[in-house]
Amino acid sequence: MQANFQKVFILFLAFLLLSFLACQKEPPTYRIGYMICNSEQETLKRFTPLTVFLSKKLGVNFEAVAVDTLHFSREIENLDFTHTNSLLYIMYNRLNGLEVLAAEKRGELGARSKGIVAVLKKGGIESVADLKGKTMVFGPMLAPTSFMSQVYALKKQGFLIDDDLDFYDFPSRAFKHEKVIYSVLYGKYDAGAFPYYDFEIMGKQGKINVEDFTILAEGPLIPYCNFAVTQRRVGEKLARRFKEALLEIRDTDMVEMAGERVNILKRAELEGFEDITDADFDIVRQMAKETNMPPYQEY
Repeated sequence: MQANFQKVFILFLAFLLLSFLACQKEPPTYRIGYMICNSEQETLKRFTPLTVFLSKKLGVNFEAVAVDTLHFSREIENLDFTHTNSLLYIMYNRLNGLEVLAAEKRGELGARSKGIVAVLKKGGIESVADLKGKTMVFGPMLAPTSFMSQVYALKKQGFLIDDDLDFYDFPSRAFKHEKVIYSVLYGKYDAGAFPYYDFEIMGKQGKINVEDFTILAEGPLIPYCNFAVTQRRVGEKLARRFKEALLEIRDTDMVEMAGERVNILKRAELEGFEDITDADFDIVRQMAKETNMPPYQEY
C-alpha cells in the first residue's frame, strides 16, 4: 500500500514538473540592427559581446544583425533596436519613428563627431580657395562625417564641390575611411574628406603622422553613432531598461562567451555611452537640408 502511494506521489510530482515546464515560455527575441562600418565580420565581432551582455542583463534574447547602410530601408521594419550613425537616425526617425536612446563615446570628441577636409602639407594647398580645380575623395555618402559634413563646411566658405572641384570620387568596398586617408597620403587625390575620429585613431596607431596633414575645413560637432528603438515594435518599459543598461556599462564589465571572458567596451572599441535626446540631432537635420541629403533631398 505504501509502495503504491509512493509511486502515485512520484507520478504526481512528475506531472507537476512537466506542467510547470510546459508553462514556461522561451524569452522573446529582439533584433538589433548594427550598421556595418567597415565589414560585416568586423561589425559582428565588435558588437556580439555587447549583444550577449544585454541579453543576460535584461533576460531576453537579443540577436545581432549586421545591416549595410544602403539596406536599412528594407530591414528597418524587421528590427527592434538599431545602432546607426546620426544621418541614418534622422532618416528613420522621420520615416519610421525611431527614438534615440544613447550615444556611444569614442575618442577625443566623446559622444560627438565631426568631418574634416584635409590635404598634405607638402602639396602646397593652404586654403579652401586653393582647392579650386583640384581633385578630392569623399567617404561613404551616408556617413555624415565623410560627405555631408564636408560639403556643408565647404559650402559655408562659398565652395561648391560640383562647380569648383575638377573631379571627386568615392572609395569602394570595406574600410572606406582608411582608404580615403591613404589616398591623400599617397597622392592619389589632392584632398580627402574623413571623420576626425579615424584621422585621430590612425595617428595614434602609427599608421599616419597627423603632422603631415593640413586641415582646411571642418564641420560642426554632431552626435556620434547611437542606439535607437523602433517604437512601433518595442514597449516603453523594455526600451527604458535597454537604455539604462547601456548607460550603466563600465570599462570593467565582462561577458562569458564561447568559453572566453570578453571585455564589452574594449571589444566594441568604445569608451561608454552617454544620454542623448532627439533635439541633439537638429544640427544634423539642418546640415541635411542645406546639402540636399536624405531625408530632405529634393532631387
